[in-house]
Amino acid sequence: MLHKVGLLPADNYQQVPFAYKMYTRTDTLGWEQSDAFKETFSADVDIEFMGVWDTVDSVGLIPRRLPFTTSNTIVRTFRHAVALDERRAKFKANLWHRPTTEEEHLGLHETDSRLTTDSPLPLHVKELDRLRPVHSRASSLRTPKESGQERKLAKFERIYSQKERRPTDIEEVWFAGCHSDIGGGSVPNKTRHSLARISLRWMVRECFKANTGIMFDSHALRKIGLDPSTLFPYVTPRPSAMSAHSEAYQKLRTPTFTQRVASVFKKKGKKVKPGPIAKANGHRNLDINEELEDLQDALSPVYDQLRIVRSWWVLEVIPSSIRFQNADNEWITYFSSNLARPRIIPSQDGIIKVHRTVQLRMEANPPVDSKKRRHYTPRARFSVEPTWID
Repeated sequence: MLHKVGLLPADNYQQVPFAYKMYTRTDTLGWEQSDAFKETFSADVDIEFMGVWDTVDSVGLIPRRLPFTTSNTIVRTFRHAVALDERRAKFKANLWHRPTTEEEHLGLHETDSRLTTDSPLPLHVKELDRLRPVHSRASSLRTPKESGQERKLAKFERIYSQKERRPTDIEEVWFAGCHSDIGGGSVPNKTRHSLARISLRWMVRECFKANTGIMFDSHALRKIGLDPSTLFPYVTPRPSAMSAHSEAYQKLRTPTFTQRVASVFKKKGKKVKPGPIAKANGHRNLDINEELEDLQDALSPVYDQLRIVRSWWVLEVIPSSIRFQNADNEWITYFSSNLARPRIIPSQDGIIKVHRTVQLRMEANPPVDSKKRRHYTPRARFSVEPTWID
């Protein structure tokens, strides 16, 4: 919407309904009106940083794509935390679209390479000397034989994109867990440790790395396990991750019967009241060990909704069109029931970026939360050796 109609001034809220109406209108007149509206009433802005957690395809049965929802020509930095263990049919990852070999040769968006519409073009865009490529995030379940409306929408997106495009800094990193384990929602907000805290800390650090200028509450950063002094005025390199065989990990494991009996007779030390500095800062522990936080969060449970809410299996049985990009950036499409198939991880230039806490969870023997006492193995399979990201 920012791309098509721009950003309205704060005091011009009366124009908001008209702006949205023009944004959703995809015919020739609608595009011309949007362009004129943007020039007259709105400011042309760039998106400095876009951070998303496990964006997926819509659960709706009748999808509708709005303008510029796959185009990212105004985004400077894009970060995406993706779930390794999500299996549901309607939760396929909506990853960054990588142009195929043919698209790179033609310099066109994937949908633009099949344009056949004869819609007339506005006068001020007929003089464009060439059509530049567009970065986009494409749906994994979009029908390969797109409708005329889809082709027409892609055509206008290409025409009305910014003339001066900068390359987007893109990074997609995979994390242990299902959909709500990455973006939050699987546990109450006050839960001390969860998988979602890992991707949250990673995203906050990426904000500082990109020099976005976003101002964070230092107390809130400490609550999620981040030390503000390691983020500002510059981001310090992280130390090595704690080993699953470290003394800290052994303390987190479920104690044996002998250890539990011994703890009953162990003398308890006196409690030390927090000092004035701790009270002034509003928290009791000023020493934050992010590596220990990662260790504890990495061993938290995975909340698989196919096990928790059995009704999701109805959509697993219904056949649907599934579409994804392989390692060669080519689109593969098949029509079948999903039946809880794991996600496919596409590699870009032979690289798959996975957060190092996944390796930590895999090495745990066994996870402290595991009732079945077995090793963790990601649902999605790695086609190449992962590049571990901190």
